[in-house]
Amino acid sequence: MKNMKKSIIEYGVILSVFGILYLTGLHTEVLGFVQRGVLVTGLLNPDVTEQEKPSDNFSNPKADFSMQLINSKGEKLDMKSLKGKVIFLNIWASWCPPCLAEMPGINKLYQSVDKNKVAFIMLSVDDDFSKAIKLHRKKEFDFEIFQAPGGIPRLYHTQSIPTTYIIDAKGDLVLTHSGMGDFNTEEFRSYLKSLQ
Repeated sequence: MKNMKKSIIEYGVILSVFGILYLTGLHTEVLGFVQRGVLVTGLLNPDVTEQEKPSDNFSNPKADFSMQLINSKGEKLDMKSLKGKVIFLNIWASWCPPCLAEMPGINKLYQSVDKNKVAFIMLSVDDDFSKAIKLHRKKEFDFEIFQAPGGIPRLYHTQSIPTTYIIDAKGDLVLTHSGMGDFNTEEFRSYLKSLQ
């Protein structure tokens, strides 16, 4: 009887903690923190090894540059203006713990690359863009965030967030990584340089 009472109290405490985290909105941050620990293992890193092409006529699909974007300051950006640069396109949301888990690494990557050669589109799919702006300001990330009020081109539709697309300087979509990843590695930096 004593053990059963102890178990009920333990479960009650655990449920209370989870309830408080959920009601305060901190559950996303806590889960993101835990998932950052998973990223450290390197198990979820994007695979940037050179893939053998199956035939001479094989090529990567061309990127779709038709997207119109608005940043957190209300400034418009036509994706066409980024042609000739390597583009790191990350689709995320403020309520997504894996998205939050990978963002500190993406920010470090952003800080370390030549912005004249690599462009970052951190594309929020939040229904309320002000929530993404609030999170961006709170975390003090260096990269800019965007929304696509006209919609996202079909090529970038995904069932999973975060999803990251890499477009090379020739305008080819060369990498799609679904789920969180640690992009802040020397291997990934070298990969981006090879695409310039």
